[in-house]
Amino acid sequence: MDIILKYFSDFTPNQLDQFRKLEPLYKEWNEKINVISRKDIDHLYEKHVLHSLSIAAAFEFHDGAEIVDLGTGGGFPGIPLAIFFPNVRFHLVDSIAKKIKVVDGVAAGLDLKNVTSQHSRIENIGKRKFDFVVSRAVAPLGELWKWSRPILKTSENQDKPTGLICLKGGDLAAEISESRVRPRVIEISEIFQEEYFMNKYLLFVPR
Repeated sequence: MDIILKYFSDFTPNQLDQFRKLEPLYKEWNEKINVISRKDIDHLYEKHVLHSLSIAAAFEFHDGAEIVDLGTGGGFPGIPLAIFFPNVRFHLVDSIAKKIKVVDGVAAGLDLKNVTSQHSRIENIGKRKFDFVVSRAVAPLGELWKWSRPILKTSENQDKPTGLICLKGGDLAAEISESRVRPRVIEISEIFQEEYFMNKYLLFVPR
């Protein structure tokens, strides 16, 4: 928890309480349904929560915005972002039902009112449109963009862009080249100084 407060400080008492509850909730659920590796669960705040919050450090979501977390897994980055942005609506989607069960359990344990979930492939999400798609290490950039583009709103205001934000790691040159899109690339190590964030990136593809 301290590592979160190293970089962010402007939280309400309720947000602080929700962040503190993340570790015991995930440890409890991970015993039932393994969604986080054994070695990572002891570094939850750095490797999962702070990693997710790099999006909050680099992007501002306006009140009332609608965000879909594509392939949310156990709820990352969607759950930490929903705590950070209580006035933004998050829809967490995954094709694996047991992962959505964890998402629902954690969201209920935190009393998160701005989170909904769906057991579905992203292609079957229907006609809903979102301001942003967020995703973490789910698929190559080209695939993510193919799935995201049809469900993204078209922005008519340059001050309120829409698009895909994804968390990626490693050498991305070939992946970006093959995607045929030109993302804005942000080095997370320039936001958070921990060694874990070396060679980890935020990619933004505007709609």
